[in-house]
Amino acid sequence: MIHSLQNANTRNIVGDSIHTMGLRDLKQMEGKLEKAIIKIRARKNELLYAEVDYMQKREMDLQTDNMYLRSKIAESNETGQPAMHMTMGAPPTSEYDHMAPFDSRNFLQVSMPQHYSHQLQPTTLQLG
Repeated sequence: MIHSLQNANTRNIVGDSIHTMGLRDLKQMEGKLEKAIIKIRARKNELLYAEVDYMQKREMDLQTDNMYLRSKIAESNETGQPAMHMTMGAPPTSEYDHMAPFDSRNFLQVSMPQHYSHQLQPTTLQLG
């Protein structure tokens, strides 16, 4: 009994048996589907904003690591000690020294819908 009701509901939702439904039933189903779509979009946006927040924190961590590594390179250059390189046999100078600084904030521009942008609060980074 329960199984047959579930099958009937599934057929209704996927549209297999809508040709037998009346106007009232169709409007009721449409309302249920619209509510379901709203819930799905809300959950999707929640996940997207969580991902954006994670990526912003990750960006800050990477920028902090980058500044630390640059200071270590500058410190080793000032003292005359060769900088530690990740590859074996690399010369003390690097091709990266000649590259312009990369600002990762300009790399990926995320545009958010206007009606959701008020939900995000700027995060502050506290070190120490």
